[in-house]
Amino acid sequence: MTVPPTVPPTVPEVLFVCVHNAGRSQMAAALLEHHAAGRVVVRSAGSAPADSVNPAVVEVMNELGIDVSRKIPTKLLTEDVEASDVVVTMGCGDACPIFPGKRYEDWVLSDPAGQGIASVRPIRDEIRARIEELISEIAP
Repeated sequence: MTVPPTVPPTVPEVLFVCVHNAGRSQMAAALLEHHAAGRVVVRSAGSAPADSVNPAVVEVMNELGIDVSRKIPTKLLTEDVEASDVVVTMGCGDACPIFPGKRYEDWVLSDPAGQGIASVRPIRDEIRARIEELISEIAP
């Protein structure tokens, strides 16, 4: 009996983009990596990256046991968009190139820049809820 070759399932790739890649996109990427547990390839980038991740973001993510303190904000590259199946933008306007066949979502969220921990927690929690929904759609 011949066993037909199996084709490995495609792992979806998700890119999160915000302006500074220091807050929303970093939280989203870390939460997706954490909750998807290897079922999704995750990237994040910014149209005008900051020098470091927002300290309030580091703090609220630590509350969940997720360390983003060593993450480095990165510049959005066309190649990152092209390689992704899903592109989630968060307040970066038209900075993200559009490629046919990609799924694009724009998540309207408050910017954690300059806000304290008490204000960043609800942003984190909103992102977490959206991440859980996204996982159920792309990597159940």
